[in-house]
Amino acid sequence: MAIEPSHRTDPAVLKHLFTHNLNKLYYGKLYIKNNLPHLTETASFKALQLALQELHDDVEKHLARLEEIYKVMNITPSDEECIPVKAIFKETFALEKKGIGMELLGDMNIMLYMQLIEHININAFRMLRILAKALKLEDMEQLLLESFDESIDDDRLFMLITNEYLSTQGYDEIA
Repeated sequence: MAIEPSHRTDPAVLKHLFTHNLNKLYYGKLYIKNNLPHLTETASFKALQLALQELHDDVEKHLARLEEIYKVMNITPSDEECIPVKAIFKETFALEKKGIGMELLGDMNIMLYMQLIEHININAFRMLRILAKALKLEDMEQLLLESFDESIDDDRLFMLITNEYLSTQGYDEIA
């Protein structure tokens, strides 16, 4: 039995929801872009440093696409707090602030939290794609799909690096 909505959602409400989520993603990406260089310096494993540099390049592409969406839709970015991304990034630096100098723990911490951030990005791009489709914004949907695919690739890259890192430490590969 299919569930039928009692009424059709107003397109203006969908556009507001799209804009709200676009702002959260955009400002979260800006925060990541501004903090990745320090995180890259903190990492001790060369492959992790390279992955963080690649992620920085991807984030710049994502920001360019999001700015294109703002331009085409004639929307001005509105600074919204992106609490989850900021909290995860701050937690990534927690070991550094506590003075714990174990490279394994620091690098594993970075890999864990970068995967968490990529999962947030994957879900955010997915939701925006769904809303873009509902609003019949085909061009925007394509831009979001490209960033969605890159976020999936970045998540996989961090998983591969985690396995590589653990194998260099004498541990068996996990997944």
